[in-house]
Amino acid sequence: MSPIIIKAHNIVTVLGENLIHDHISCTIRKNEIYALLGGSGSGKSTLLREMILLQRPQSGQLNVLGFDLKSITPIEAQNLRRQWGVLFQSGALYSSLSVGENIAMLYREYTDLPPNLINELVALKIDLVGLPPHARHLYPSQLSGGMIKRAALARALALDPKLLFLDEPTSGLDPLSSRQFDTLIRQLRDLLGLTVVMVTHDLDTIHHIIDRFALLGENKVIGEGTLEEVLQIDHPIVDYFFQKGSYGIQS
Repeated sequence: MSPIIIKAHNIVTVLGENLIHDHISCTIRKNEIYALLGGSGSGKSTLLREMILLQRPQSGQLNVLGFDLKSITPIEAQNLRRQWGVLFQSGALYSSLSVGENIAMLYREYTDLPPNLINELVALKIDLVGLPPHARHLYPSQLSGGMIKRAALARALALDPKLLFLDEPTSGLDPLSSRQFDTLIRQLRDLLGLTVVMVTHDLDTIHHIIDRFALLGENKVIGEGTLEEVLQIDHPIVDYFFQKGSYGIQS
């Protein structure tokens, strides 16, 4: 069995007067594609933000790549951030920079590589995500929704991360583009040895590329495991999300 590289244990998160997470726990193993699934307000995106140090829970333990995020030092946090890439839902590309400049920015900020090598690496990442070479000269406003996702993915992969975090990666894409993007994620996981953690509500994604997932609801983790394992759980939220009968399991 692959080693655990992310472990959340008894996480409690409160935003204002709202309880988001009530002692939730989950584990993510090396090289798997893992999803956080749940309805609006279930805390899946909040948990993702906590994993990437954009937010802190009130209590509980969150360990990523061997680092306890509660006691991590600023220097350790900086080093840890270089070991993951993040694709935000909107892509979050800098609109005033071309695709190539968006990707190159990470090399200029975090490395001392010469310009010619940076140019070669930018071309490599653009090719890796299936964009044409000329895309490096385009600006975000000139890209389709699918191209924005791929460009943002190329930037997330710039520093050859061990972990890839994706927030609703197929949101806003048509069914064909969504399937193609899912296939790309699986291919990159296999090619680069990535561990992928994504927030999604796309049941096609869950069915086709996800190894395991956590279903969040009622401030808890309703179930965690493979699709087959979670479908065995007798709970209204499982029934609601998966309509068990359509998966060959009667409620």
